[in-house]
Amino acid sequence: MSPSENIEIALADSLVIIPTYNERENIVRMIEAVFSLDKDFHLLIVDDGSPDGTAGLIRQQQERYPDRLFLLERAGKQGLGTAYIAGFKWGLERSYDYFFEMDADFSHNPKDLLRLYAACAEAGAGLSVGSRYVKGGKLENWPLDRIVLSMGASLYVRLITWMPVKDPTAGFVCYGRKVLEAIDLDNIRFVGYAFQIEMKFAAYRLGFSIKEVPITFTDRLEGTSKMSKGIVKEAILGVLQMRWGSFFRRYRERAGRPAGQ
Repeated sequence: MSPSENIEIALADSLVIIPTYNERENIVRMIEAVFSLDKDFHLLIVDDGSPDGTAGLIRQQQERYPDRLFLLERAGKQGLGTAYIAGFKWGLERSYDYFFEMDADFSHNPKDLLRLYAACAEAGAGLSVGSRYVKGGKLENWPLDRIVLSMGASLYVRLITWMPVKDPTAGFVCYGRKVLEAIDLDNIRFVGYAFQIEMKFAAYRLGFSIKEVPITFTDRLEGTSKMSKGIVKEAILGVLQMRWGSFFRRYRERAGRPAGQ
């Protein structure tokens, strides 16, 4: 069953989007974990041509969950950001109200989807962030050098952008529909690590409220990390570009306003 066949079907209010590349060790367990929750989540997996057969396993699971599990297949690795953008656009064409970003490797606990949902649907946040660095959040099974890098990156982002989010690089997020409709998704520039920062920064600049929900982030047990030097470099330079661009856009906007405004 292809995603395009379901545009007219009445859907649940929540869509979980999971990008995959070589996740055969995790993907079936993740599908089962999401669908075992006490809420009707739908799941869209965006697979970038995984050579390990991830997509084939997903298609097998679609026979079990034909109305809840969807697969968007792309040719080759095109980046995390473009995978999520494709998933957002797919979901916006349908009747979903809440959109979740989530990893396939169980570094994010599927049970926390319920808490992210509550922060938006019940507490009224524009987006909610599964945060490692608010009270109650923590890291598990991480080496010291990676902890230092992650915490340093978060501090760096906050200092440069002034964004009041303690875990701006987090990839476990719930967006309300209005947020994604307000963001110009075609203008999101970054595809790697910086994508997560750029999306939050765009929402923040548009005035949406952001609520951080404490989570435990666990290093993957199966498969290989997708982190690379190029992704880190993009994040470092990308944050400066975001802040610089935001400053000058604001300056041009003010310069073009009539006196007294």
